[in-house]
Amino acid sequence: MSTRNANETASPRGIASINPCNGQMLQQFEPHSEPEVDRKLQRAAETFQNYRLMPLAKRAGLLVRAAQIMESEKNVHAQTMTREMGKLVRAAVQEVEKCASACRYFAEHAARFLADEEVSTKAVRSFVRYQPLGAILAIMPWNFPFWQVFRFAAPALMAGNVALLKHASNVPQCARAIEDIFRRAGFPDGAFQILLIGSDRVSKVIEDSRVSAVTLTGSVGAGRSVAGVAGKQIKKTVLELGGSDPFLVMPSVNLDRAVATAVQARTINNGQSCIAAKRFIVDRKVADEFERRFTQRMASLKVGDPMDEATDIGPLATAGVLEILENQVNQTVRMGARTLLGGKRLERAGYFFAPTVLADIPPNSPAREEELFGPVASIFHADGMADAIRIANDTGFGLGSCAWTDDERERELFINEIQAGLAFVNGMVASDPRLPFGGIKQSGYGRELGKHGIREFVNIKTVSICEADHNTSATE
Repeated sequence: MSTRNANETASPRGIASINPCNGQMLQQFEPHSEPEVDRKLQRAAETFQNYRLMPLAKRAGLLVRAAQIMESEKNVHAQTMTREMGKLVRAAVQEVEKCASACRYFAEHAARFLADEEVSTKAVRSFVRYQPLGAILAIMPWNFPFWQVFRFAAPALMAGNVALLKHASNVPQCARAIEDIFRRAGFPDGAFQILLIGSDRVSKVIEDSRVSAVTLTGSVGAGRSVAGVAGKQIKKTVLELGGSDPFLVMPSVNLDRAVATAVQARTINNGQSCIAAKRFIVDRKVADEFERRFTQRMASLKVGDPMDEATDIGPLATAGVLEILENQVNQTVRMGARTLLGGKRLERAGYFFAPTVLADIPPNSPAREEELFGPVASIFHADGMADAIRIANDTGFGLGSCAWTDDERERELFINEIQAGLAFVNGMVASDPRLPFGGIKQSGYGRELGKHGIREFVNIKTVSICEADHNTSATE
């Protein structure tokens, strides 16, 4: 179970922005009315007819301008993220910088990714042309409120599509800021619009004929719902539904480096990342020492105000996320897991959960079966690489994974046998504009980023030009 869609439905009083560091209301926004949503959909459809014809070079210039705006305003946007969902402010600055780099990357490389591809056939000329689909609805979570949006929007807009963003209901100020960035960058009115609506109104938007395709990052339940509605309309979807990423440690590596990276990989974004390492599967030969060093490092982390540069762990994003994580940990411990560190919410204002380390994880427990969104690590013991891979694959998820080994045979075994969309060796899993990002199994399907990502929302059109008197086969 993922908590990235917790508290998603807008309340009758509006869409609320709440500071998770103290639980105080920052601002409320009225949801868009049905007529307002209809006008936005119509504006998107009309804008697409001209925007799709805009030269790639001009689209690239607009995207570079968006990058420049973010780079000049990165501290302002970082503070908005931190106030709305509790991200460490220094990490929020890095997130804005990463969004700018993605804009620049796709501005530079989209022409190559979307160029006609010549294919040798019996025809005079055969080639593949990539053309935009139309208005793409993006349903995005709160955990990376800028990056999740830009890693969709940059390639989609460069491909000639227009975008509609239904952002998580707890980050409306981030959504408005992103829309304003695209507006000031010079994108046509209607090329990028936000929909301030609750999740209970999303189905109607998906069903609208003016929406051509849908992308979602969120929970498995949300993915099933969106895919079901879109499937009935025969509309393309890309789903990224989280994970329970394994972090494998073998005896051949430098244990200090592996432990340091393990702590970072578990606590990135206060533990609220789909590609954060969550299950630490350690060879028995080094398991006791790994547990000792890992627990010691986790215990040394400073929990506090995410605006403070000295803070290592900030609050969870919402009261709902905190409650779900607390229940998952309590149930896992009741079923027999050992608590090596933490295991409870902190008695203070805001939505804070103590850095936690669990061991002896029992079968069928939440720490085995579900995605834990927060600074909670689960440790497993394995008898060698093959056994570690078996444990790693014993999950419904298949997004990220990493293995720490200096043994070439073990590396190849891991790369070939791990069931995941991402496989990193001796390094922390991370997204990169140059590399495709996505998973398998319940982690979803489709890819974002790289040339594979920009081609998800295009018509891959086969073109074959024959002589006028050329006889073609009647068979397919």
